[in-house]
Amino acid sequence: MRAAVVNAFGGPEQVEIVRVPVPRPAAGQVRIRVAAAGVNPVDGAVRVGVFGGAGTRLGLGWDVAGEIDEVGPGVTGWSAGQRVVALHYGPVKPLGTHAEYAVLDASAVAAAPATVDDAAAAALPLSGLTAARAVGLLGLAPGSSVLVTGAAGVVGALAVQLAVRAGLVVTALAGEADEEFVRSLGATEFVPRGTAAAGPVDGVVDAAVLGEPALGFVRDGGVYVGLRPHAGPAAERGIRVVEQEVAADGAHLAELVHLVDEGALTLRVAQTFPLADAVKAHALLAEPGTRGRLVLTAAWS
Repeated sequence: MRAAVVNAFGGPEQVEIVRVPVPRPAAGQVRIRVAAAGVNPVDGAVRVGVFGGAGTRLGLGWDVAGEIDEVGPGVTGWSAGQRVVALHYGPVKPLGTHAEYAVLDASAVAAAPATVDDAAAAALPLSGLTAARAVGLLGLAPGSSVLVTGAAGVVGALAVQLAVRAGLVVTALAGEADEEFVRSLGATEFVPRGTAAAGPVDGVVDAAVLGEPALGFVRDGGVYVGLRPHAGPAAERGIRVVEQEVAADGAHLAELVHLVDEGALTLRVAQTFPLADAVKAHALLAEPGTRGRLVLTAAWS
């Protein structure tokens, strides 16, 4: 099969399409014939060496939407032909989901949304699980106020929707051109990027990874949730600082799929590329201002 990998760290040109043996699922695993796979900022971080792994081949891709092709020993509840989504967690791995087939633990898999296509479905696992975990870690009661930074981004937009669903009063921080969009997601207040909020909030979901500036929006004794491990600001003023790390969780992903099918979560795809054009996708990933997830598809032309 063909797969996108990096054998040396650097820019988008380091992404290579190689031929490798089709992997076989071990006990407790399934093999998915990949229809679409999201291209996330974490893929760019793997490519430039943020997570290490120098001297080894590193597979790219965390999100996957496709069809189960084979199940490993001991797997129950899944069978060949089922349309699924999953998160293939881990930055240092020989193969990811940017490939024609991907092998994952069955516990990471959920039935795919019935109401969206494969490209949109592939935008859900990593971003959805990240946003949902961040909102949950706020630990705030309904009616509490929360600021979401980077609210027009993929993770931020999902966090806005999930926070509203949790009964929180959401202020969205984004570029001025994105005000109408984030308000359509349920945000009641809007803060243009680079300006100060009208007043302190009970909590912040820092999807834009602003760090200390985002902490400044939080009231004394509030909560800050960061989305990048070991990158959060130092706690001050009694603020609880939480740095969350996503995990592959098929049961939680299934809950998010249900919300998509209910129409309660909006997924956005900025552009799709055939797997052969993975370099082009990485080049666009490095440019600012993309709205929606970039997605690689199984097409070759």
